[in-house]
Amino acid sequence: MNTPRILIVEDDPDGRASVLEAVQDAGMQATAAASGKEGIAIFKEDAFDVVLSDLVLPDIDGVEVLISIGKLQADVPVMIMTAYGSVDSSVRAMKAGAYDYITKPLDLDDLQTKLKRAVETSRLRQQVDSFRSAARTQFGARAITAEDPKSTALLEQIKTLAATNATVLIQGESGTGKELIAHALHYDGLRCDGPFVAVNCGAFTESLLASELFGHEKGAFTGAIRKHKGAFERADGGTLFLDEIGDAPLDVQIKLLRVLEERRVTRIGGQESFGIDTRVISASNRILNELVADGAFREDLLYRLKVVDITVPPLRERRGDIRPLADRFIAAACSEHGRHIDEVTADFHDALVNCNWPGNIRQLRNVIESAVVMSTSSVLTSASLALPHSTIDSRIPFVTPTGMPLEDIEREILRQALARNQGNRTLTAEELKISRRTIQRKIKEHNLPF
Repeated sequence: MNTPRILIVEDDPDGRASVLEAVQDAGMQATAAASGKEGIAIFKEDAFDVVLSDLVLPDIDGVEVLISIGKLQADVPVMIMTAYGSVDSSVRAMKAGAYDYITKPLDLDDLQTKLKRAVETSRLRQQVDSFRSAARTQFGARAITAEDPKSTALLEQIKTLAATNATVLIQGESGTGKELIAHALHYDGLRCDGPFVAVNCGAFTESLLASELFGHEKGAFTGAIRKHKGAFERADGGTLFLDEIGDAPLDVQIKLLRVLEERRVTRIGGQESFGIDTRVISASNRILNELVADGAFREDLLYRLKVVDITVPPLRERRGDIRPLADRFIAAACSEHGRHIDEVTADFHDALVNCNWPGNIRQLRNVIESAVVMSTSSVLTSASLALPHSTIDSRIPFVTPTGMPLEDIEREILRQALARNQGNRTLTAEELKISRRTIQRKIKEHNLPF
């Protein structure tokens, strides 16, 4: 670990020499300034762990030094020395953001102890800033590949919403990157210092989902051997991401609506409610308006969740992203699996761009990873790809068998279309020129395994 560096701002020569000696005796490096403005100028040119400033200086006072340092680098602790020891001066310094204050005449042992504590705080703050920066790089908007015009417009929308506490509903097909957008809204937003808690509403039974969201008290049900904090409580001060919200059972939807309206939670088996400060972002790959029409989703809950709506275009509608995404996934796959690719041919990229990608970005990533892993050459070509059969121009004709009833013909056409599109209802609806709701209804009518 580097030797701690302390900037001392003290106009009295004897006092300055005394503090310098104490700092150096504590094993720290010290730089001194005789005035507030000189201290600020030195701070601009170098890096320090802690600033130790006298309150009364010949030009500007220590509080002004503190404010100026804070504007330059907010995570550096500033300690104030005062000869007066008055309550007013101490309170003024602390309100302005001073880390600590020390009264004169100085107790040098106490000064060294407080400096060491301030250095530890400074190092911790730097680590937090480093972690926050890394999180933004990994999860913020900068992690989203956006070269297609539709994606760049989406990115601008994300940046605007990140600076608010608005409740957001993200809708789009499976694999389009909805959770990545939720991460960006959190890590680039006002609540980036708070927790990000994600709950997949389709991954739990009704009772377990209620417990996961709202928590439960000890003994609330069989197996509840201890109190459990729910996701709303764990996300207090941060963001709760409700993935696949369309899969939430109706009884859970009722409880969820109450929490969103009242901003209060009552654990299962509990009697007392408590307030929560949680931003809610939800996502669905199902069309919630259709679920409302079918009676499977509450309209009033949809209004609560859909304060702002983000619709993520499928990959086939933002083909300008396919090549940069592919290059990114190639690099990632090479790094993860120890492979080396020297060249990617034009027909490789062309084949990717011409594919429908019913599984969207997730499917593209898997196809790329497979191509890198299975390649026996350092050159990737279209032959390296195991692409889905459904492409933009491919349409497999259907020949009507003699004597087949109309109902069976309809069933077979629908089955083949769904198979070509790997069960993707939206793509199938586009191909057959009918609504997605009709596709869903026909799947049920014909008892198709999709």
